[in-house]
Amino acid sequence: MRVLVTGAGGQLGRELVDAFLAAGHEAVAADHRRLDVGDRHAVLQAVDAASPQAVVNAAAWTAVDACEADPDRAWRVNALGVRHVAEGARLVGAHLCHVSTDHVFDGTKADPYVEWDRPNPQSAYGRSKLAGEQEAGPGAAVVRTSWLCGRHGPNMAKTVLRLAGEREELAVVDDHVGIPTYTGHLAPALVALAETRATGVLHATGEEPCSWFDFAQAIFAAAGREVSLARARTQDLGRPAPRPAYSVLGSERADAPRLP
Repeated sequence: MRVLVTGAGGQLGRELVDAFLAAGHEAVAADHRRLDVGDRHAVLQAVDAASPQAVVNAAAWTAVDACEADPDRAWRVNALGVRHVAEGARLVGAHLCHVSTDHVFDGTKADPYVEWDRPNPQSAYGRSKLAGEQEAGPGAAVVRTSWLCGRHGPNMAKTVLRLAGEREELAVVDDHVGIPTYTGHLAPALVALAETRATGVLHATGEEPCSWFDFAQAIFAAAGREVSLARARTQDLGRPAPRPAYSVLGSERADAPRLP
Protein backbone atom coordinates (compact mmCIF):
# COMPACT_ATOMS: atom_id res chain seq x y z
CA MET A 1 0.00 0.00 0.00
CA ARG A 2 0.99 3.65 -0.30
CA VAL A 3 1.56 5.31 3.09
CA LEU A 4 1.98 8.99 3.92
CA VAL A 5 4.27 9.59 6.89
CA THR A 6 4.02 13.05 8.44
CA GLY A 7 6.84 14.20 10.68
CA ALA A 8 9.11 12.05 8.53
CA GLY A 9 12.22 14.04 9.46
CA GLY A 10 12.03 13.16 13.17
CA GLN A 11 13.67 10.25 14.93
CA LEU A 12 10.53 8.10 14.73
CA GLY A 13 9.44 9.39 11.33
CA ARG A 14 12.69 8.37 9.68
CA GLU A 15 12.44 4.89 11.18
CA LEU A 16 8.84 4.66 9.95
CA VAL A 17 9.79 5.41 6.36
CA ASP A 18 12.48 2.71 6.48
CA ALA A 19 10.11 0.22 8.13
CA PHE A 20 7.35 0.70 5.56
CA LEU A 21 9.83 0.32 2.70
CA ALA A 22 11.29 -2.81 4.31
CA ALA A 23 7.77 -4.26 4.53
CA GLY A 24 7.26 -3.76 0.80
CA HIS A 25 5.07 -0.66 0.94
CA GLU A 26 5.45 2.68 -0.80
CA ALA A 27 6.28 5.44 1.68
CA VAL A 28 5.66 9.11 0.96
CA ALA A 29 7.84 11.05 3.43
CA ALA A 30 6.61 14.48 4.51
CA ASP A 31 8.93 16.21 6.96
CA HIS A 32 8.28 19.60 8.57
CA ARG A 33 9.99 21.51 5.78
CA ARG A 34 7.73 19.87 3.23
CA LEU A 35 4.52 19.84 5.26
CA ASP A 36 3.43 22.02 8.19
CA VAL A 37 0.57 20.03 9.73
CA GLY A 38 -0.74 23.23 11.32
CA ASP A 39 -1.61 24.50 7.82
CA ARG A 40 -4.96 22.91 6.92
CA HIS A 41 -4.82 23.78 3.23
CA ALA A 42 -1.29 22.39 2.88
CA VAL A 43 -2.26 19.16 4.65
CA LEU A 44 -5.36 18.54 2.57
CA GLN A 45 -3.39 19.25 -0.59
CA ALA A 46 -0.56 16.91 0.43
CA VAL A 47 -2.88 14.05 1.37
CA ASP A 48 -4.86 14.42 -1.85
CA ALA A 49 -1.66 14.45 -3.93
CA ALA A 50 -0.26 11.36 -2.19
CA SER A 51 -3.60 9.48 -2.33
CA PRO A 52 -2.47 7.05 0.38
CA GLN A 53 -4.22 4.01 1.78
CA ALA A 54 -2.79 4.82 5.23
CA VAL A 55 -1.42 7.88 7.01
CA VAL A 56 0.89 7.69 10.02
CA ASN A 57 1.07 10.98 11.88
CA ALA A 58 4.41 11.27 13.66
CA ALA A 59 4.43 15.05 13.41
CA ALA A 60 4.51 16.76 16.81
CA TRP A 61 6.12 19.55 18.79
CA THR A 62 7.70 17.58 21.61
CA ALA A 63 9.75 20.28 23.36
CA VAL A 64 7.87 19.98 26.66
CA ASP A 65 9.21 23.13 28.33
CA ALA A 66 8.93 25.19 25.15
CA CYS A 67 5.30 24.10 24.82
CA GLU A 68 4.67 25.48 28.32
CA ALA A 69 5.97 28.87 27.19
CA ASP A 70 4.08 28.84 23.88
CA PRO A 71 0.86 26.81 24.30
CA ASP A 72 -0.67 28.31 21.16
CA ARG A 73 2.05 26.74 19.03
CA ALA A 74 1.67 23.45 20.92
CA TRP A 75 -2.06 23.36 20.16
CA ARG A 76 -1.53 24.38 16.53
CA VAL A 77 0.81 21.45 15.87
CA ASN A 78 -0.25 18.77 18.36
CA ALA A 79 -4.02 19.27 18.29
CA LEU A 80 -5.13 21.20 15.19
CA GLY A 81 -2.43 19.46 13.18
CA VAL A 82 -4.04 16.11 13.97
CA ARG A 83 -7.45 17.52 13.03
CA HIS A 84 -6.11 18.49 9.61
CA VAL A 85 -4.37 15.16 9.02
CA ALA A 86 -7.48 13.24 10.13
CA GLU A 87 -9.68 15.30 7.82
CA GLY A 88 -7.36 14.64 4.90
CA ALA A 89 -7.29 10.92 5.64
CA ARG A 90 -11.09 10.74 5.75
CA LEU A 91 -11.42 12.55 2.44
CA VAL A 92 -9.29 9.95 0.62
CA GLY A 93 -10.50 6.95 2.63
CA ALA A 94 -7.12 6.36 4.28
CA HIS A 95 -6.61 4.73 7.66
CA LEU A 96 -4.96 7.01 10.25
CA CYS A 97 -2.43 5.90 12.81
CA HIS A 98 -1.52 8.71 15.22
CA VAL A 99 1.36 8.70 17.72
CA SER A 100 0.70 10.07 21.21
CA THR A 101 2.47 10.16 24.57
CA ASP A 102 2.61 9.12 28.22
CA HIS A 103 2.34 12.82 29.14
CA VAL A 104 -1.46 12.63 28.84
CA PHE A 105 -1.40 11.12 32.38
CA ASP A 106 -0.71 12.93 35.66
CA GLY A 107 1.73 10.37 37.05
CA THR A 108 -0.08 9.73 40.35
CA LYS A 109 -0.91 6.09 39.71
CA ALA A 110 1.13 3.37 41.45
CA ASP A 111 0.90 0.76 38.67
CA PRO A 112 1.07 0.93 34.88
CA TYR A 113 -1.43 3.08 33.03
CA VAL A 114 -3.60 1.11 30.62
CA GLU A 115 -5.69 2.27 27.69
CA TRP A 116 -8.87 2.82 29.75
CA ASP A 117 -7.30 4.90 32.52
CA ARG A 118 -8.52 8.49 32.60
CA PRO A 119 -6.01 10.97 31.17
CA ASN A 120 -5.23 14.02 33.26
CA PRO A 121 -2.36 15.94 31.64
CA GLN A 122 -0.54 18.49 33.78
CA SER A 123 1.43 20.37 31.10
CA ALA A 124 0.61 22.35 27.97
CA TYR A 125 2.34 19.64 25.97
CA GLY A 126 0.25 16.90 27.55
CA ARG A 127 -2.99 18.80 27.10
CA SER A 128 -2.24 19.49 23.44
CA LYS A 129 -1.42 15.83 22.83
CA LEU A 130 -4.63 14.68 24.52
CA ALA A 131 -6.57 17.07 22.31
CA GLY A 132 -4.79 15.53 19.32
CA GLU A 133 -5.96 12.08 20.39
CA GLN A 134 -9.53 13.34 20.42
CA GLU A 135 -9.12 14.96 17.00
CA ALA A 136 -7.87 11.69 15.46
CA GLY A 137 -11.40 10.29 15.58
CA PRO A 138 -12.87 6.87 16.41
CA GLY A 139 -11.69 5.20 13.22
CA ALA A 140 -8.01 5.90 13.90
CA ALA A 141 -5.39 4.02 15.86
CA VAL A 142 -3.99 6.24 18.62
CA VAL A 143 -0.71 4.80 19.85
CA ARG A 144 0.70 6.11 23.12
CA THR A 145 4.39 5.54 23.67
CA SER A 146 7.15 6.90 25.91
CA TRP A 147 10.80 7.92 26.19
CA LEU A 148 11.73 7.46 22.54
CA CYS A 149 15.35 6.79 21.66
CA GLY A 150 16.85 5.68 18.37
CA ARG A 151 19.41 6.20 15.67
CA HIS A 152 18.03 9.50 14.43
CA GLY A 153 17.50 12.89 15.99
CA PRO A 154 18.17 14.13 19.54
CA ASN A 155 17.29 11.87 22.47
CA MET A 156 18.32 10.94 25.99
CA ALA A 157 21.05 8.51 24.98
CA LYS A 158 22.78 10.96 22.66
CA THR A 159 22.42 13.80 25.13
CA VAL A 160 24.00 12.05 28.12
CA LEU A 161 26.82 10.65 26.01
CA ARG A 162 27.57 14.14 24.73
CA LEU A 163 27.38 15.76 28.18
CA ALA A 164 29.66 13.09 29.63
CA GLY A 165 32.40 14.43 27.40
CA GLU A 166 31.85 17.98 28.64
CA ARG A 167 31.39 17.58 32.41
CA GLU A 168 33.12 15.79 35.25
CA GLU A 169 29.80 14.74 36.80
CA LEU A 170 26.26 14.43 35.47
CA ALA A 171 23.14 15.02 37.59
CA VAL A 172 20.23 12.87 36.41
CA VAL A 173 16.76 12.74 37.95
CA ASP A 174 15.81 9.54 39.75
CA ASP A 175 12.22 10.45 40.71
CA HIS A 176 10.65 10.09 37.25
CA VAL A 177 9.88 6.51 36.22
CA GLY A 178 8.85 5.43 32.74
CA ILE A 179 9.80 3.02 29.96
CA PRO A 180 12.40 3.74 27.26
CA THR A 181 11.21 2.76 23.79
CA TYR A 182 13.53 2.10 20.88
CA THR A 183 12.22 3.65 17.67
CA GLY A 184 13.63 0.72 15.69
CA HIS A 185 11.18 -1.53 17.54
CA LEU A 186 8.21 0.85 17.56
CA ALA A 187 8.26 1.64 13.84
CA PRO A 188 7.60 -1.96 12.62
CA ALA A 189 4.81 -2.22 15.20
CA LEU A 190 3.16 0.86 13.70
CA VAL A 191 3.52 -0.66 10.25
CA ALA A 192 1.59 -3.70 11.47
CA LEU A 193 -1.15 -1.51 12.96
CA ALA A 194 -1.48 0.35 9.66
CA GLU A 195 -1.67 -2.94 7.77
CA THR A 196 -4.48 -4.26 9.98
CA ARG A 197 -6.24 -0.88 10.17
CA ALA A 198 -6.38 -1.08 13.96
CA THR A 199 -8.61 1.40 15.78
CA GLY A 200 -8.82 2.93 19.23
CA VAL A 201 -6.17 3.70 21.83
CA LEU A 202 -3.22 1.33 22.19
CA HIS A 203 -0.11 1.49 24.36
CA ALA A 204 3.22 0.48 22.84
CA THR A 205 6.51 0.80 24.74
CA GLY A 206 9.58 -1.17 25.65
CA GLU A 207 9.37 -3.68 28.50
CA GLU A 208 11.56 -2.45 31.36
CA PRO A 209 10.47 0.46 33.62
CA CYS A 210 13.27 2.54 35.06
CA SER A 211 14.12 6.04 36.25
CA TRP A 212 16.05 8.47 34.09
CA PHE A 213 19.02 7.84 36.41
CA ASP A 214 18.76 4.08 35.82
CA PHE A 215 18.49 4.68 32.10
CA ALA A 216 21.63 6.84 32.08
CA GLN A 217 23.52 4.12 33.94
CA ALA A 218 22.41 1.55 31.37
CA ILE A 219 23.44 3.82 28.49
CA PHE A 220 26.95 4.28 29.84
CA ALA A 221 27.29 0.57 30.62
CA ALA A 222 26.30 -0.30 27.04
CA ALA A 223 28.78 2.27 25.72
CA GLY A 224 31.54 0.92 27.95
CA ARG A 225 32.12 4.27 29.63
CA GLU A 226 32.68 5.06 33.27
CA VAL A 227 30.93 8.30 34.20
CA SER A 228 30.31 9.93 37.57
CA LEU A 229 26.54 10.23 38.04
CA ALA A 230 24.69 12.14 40.76
CA ARG A 231 21.04 11.63 41.63
CA ALA A 232 18.81 14.69 41.26
CA ARG A 233 15.16 15.52 41.88
CA THR A 234 12.99 16.92 39.12
CA GLN A 235 11.97 19.93 41.24
CA ASP A 236 15.61 20.90 41.69
CA LEU A 237 16.09 21.38 37.94
CA GLY A 238 13.60 24.27 37.77
CA ARG A 239 11.90 23.11 34.60
CA PRO A 240 8.86 25.17 33.55
CA ALA A 241 6.65 22.21 32.63
CA PRO A 242 5.55 19.54 35.12
CA ARG A 243 6.30 15.93 34.22
CA PRO A 244 4.37 12.84 35.32
CA ALA A 245 6.49 11.27 38.07
CA TYR A 246 5.27 7.80 37.09
CA SER A 247 4.38 7.32 33.43
CA VAL A 248 4.79 3.58 32.91
CA LEU A 249 2.38 2.40 30.21
CA GLY A 250 0.86 -1.06 30.19
CA SER A 251 -1.83 -2.57 28.01
CA GLU A 252 -5.04 -4.55 28.41
CA ARG A 253 -5.59 -4.95 24.67
CA ALA A 254 -4.78 -8.31 23.12
CA ASP A 255 -3.91 -6.59 19.83
CA ALA A 256 -1.52 -4.04 21.36
CA PRO A 257 2.04 -4.26 20.04
CA ARG A 258 4.53 -6.15 22.21
CA LEU A 259 7.96 -4.60 21.78
CA PRO A 260 11.31 -6.09 22.83
